[in-house]
Amino acid sequence: MVKFDFHHVGIAVRDLSDAIPIYTTNFGYEVVSGPFDDPIQNVSACFLSRGDGDTLLEIVAPLGPNSPIHLTLKKGGGPYHICYRVADIEAGIRHLTDHDSMLLSGPVPAIAFEMRPIAWLMTEAYLLVELLQA
Repeated sequence: MVKFDFHHVGIAVRDLSDAIPIYTTNFGYEVVSGPFDDPIQNVSACFLSRGDGDTLLEIVAPLGPNSPIHLTLKKGGGPYHICYRVADIEAGIRHLTDHDSMLLSGPVPAIAFEMRPIAWLMTEAYLLVELLQA
């Protein structure tokens, strides 16, 4: 059985510089990584945290006109994916696709994670899942 360790929730925003203060001022988050541009994913992103044991947030904005995040933003933005860390990304992909999830992309290297591979899948219940190689 593949072990899926919760890593973060992804939140789609139009602009990082507008969104970051909302989370830091209103909810007490701090930027712990980024902002950085990821031309592979065609997004700009940063990670926010309130410390150990709290949910890590990834704030994601489009990097250019062909960014995949535009579709999510057209629907209003906000939380749109959940990321799980797995020891073996290929095994994680196989497990999810064997249980009616569809592989959308990957594995591909991710700048946000020191070029460790990620993959994107859509579950049968239309949950967008990012897998991260531990």
